[in-house]
Amino acid sequence: MASRPLLSAPLPSAPTTWPYHTAKVASLPAHLLMRGDRRLEGDVYLTSGYGVRLALETQPAGWVPLGQLARVWQPGRLKGIQVGPQYGTPFLAATQVFDLRPVPRKFLALERTSDATNRFLQTGTIVVTCSGNVGRTVLSLDTHEGILISHDLLRVVPFEEAQWGWIYSYLRTPQGRAMMNAAQYGHVIKHLEVAHLEALPVPKVTVALAAHFTEQVNAVVAMRNRAHALVTEAEGLFAQAIGPIEQSADPETGFSVSLKQMGGKRLRLEATFYTPHSSAVLRRFAEVGRTVEPLSQVAEKVWWITRFKRVFGEGGVPYMSADEIFAQNATITKKVLVDHENAGDTAEYHVKAGWLVMACSGQIYGLNGSVALMTKNHEKAFFSHDLIRIIPKLDTIRPGYLFAALSHPTLGRPLVKRYAYGTSIPHIEPADVATFPVVRLDETTENTIADRMEEATSLRAEADMLENHLAAEAEALLDRFIAGERLDEFSS
Repeated sequence: MASRPLLSAPLPSAPTTWPYHTAKVASLPAHLLMRGDRRLEGDVYLTSGYGVRLALETQPAGWVPLGQLARVWQPGRLKGIQVGPQYGTPFLAATQVFDLRPVPRKFLALERTSDATNRFLQTGTIVVTCSGNVGRTVLSLDTHEGILISHDLLRVVPFEEAQWGWIYSYLRTPQGRAMMNAAQYGHVIKHLEVAHLEALPVPKVTVALAAHFTEQVNAVVAMRNRAHALVTEAEGLFAQAIGPIEQSADPETGFSVSLKQMGGKRLRLEATFYTPHSSAVLRRFAEVGRTVEPLSQVAEKVWWITRFKRVFGEGGVPYMSADEIFAQNATITKKVLVDHENAGDTAEYHVKAGWLVMACSGQIYGLNGSVALMTKNHEKAFFSHDLIRIIPKLDTIRPGYLFAALSHPTLGRPLVKRYAYGTSIPHIEPADVATFPVVRLDETTENTIADRMEEATSLRAEADMLENHLAAEAEALLDRFIAGERLDEFSS
């Protein structure tokens, strides 16, 4: 008997095993579910952070909930009216607080902002992200004073100032971050509540240990504030040497550019290249009679790296993108696996102290066009391809002065951002950056500016190293406490 022809290929046989991943399964004693300290989301009971928390809480004594050591609070949801910079008070979103140089993009009417007084931060306040990437912890600095801060940050204020350094170092530890991640809830956007932070178990430490951490964290804050003051001073000297800038039109209401000004040298016709402010800066350079050299003449090389396939895993090289470079001591969570037998192939993805890197992708109101001066700390990392590398000619220009010329908020950065092209995700090309007009000053002024900028960069690097050391020290103490050692009964 003839078989009936099939209209399509036969379906493959159903697999007998689940082909995609192995489900994480564990059994829990019923009393853990009855405590009422978390929602019944199975994954939170399987995280490493939950295991760390249980290990701390099973110790018979020597620890207290964070809520007994500090007031953890959060302002109400922000309701404000956005106005122009000349009328409003600057506002920072939660992620902007972590920027090395937070630049407000919104301004709110202070008298129409609910509970405005509690939305300002005092220097040294501990803040923790509670939405999205939860558990990131940072200290507020002088750069945050006088600025309204988002409600999406939990504030942690110790009842005793002596506990401030220990609490901050504890929250910066891998165990602390893991416990906060284990307490989060939500499917698409994760959240952390005040009660979650208050319930974290914190080992009690001796008076001497607490004093040690507070002294060192005070040093971290002092170095970062000093670095900010040096940058402000250097930029003031730069602006003083150039003089006031008077632009001829308001970019918000539109402006016109003659065909002669365009010169026919650029293939793209983005209006950002001809903004009134950048045109006024270039005119001012000419008016004061300063020599202007293209970046290509004062740099040995201006280039970027081709795209590459990144394979992340444990034991790899720390990976840094623009988000980590321009954040205040961001925790490096990704590591690139490198073939050490062919390490020469990846050498170009590393940088050297004294080089500059520029973010060349993203929104121009964000990181795009931002510049950072590299230190020894950066030499250990594997850098993203999405960064333009710049090597200064040391016999022609000092790295600190070139950093100031490229990054000055009114005389440098606007000239960089005018090279951006594209609509959804603007980009900046190395060939365009190589034409950046570097204005030259007298040798004394350039050296003074360079001294300030280079010292500020060194101070930030030193603060990062000290902060990381304190977190590692606190991490070791937590391990000792979990092993059964009381931290409040020995002298360090």
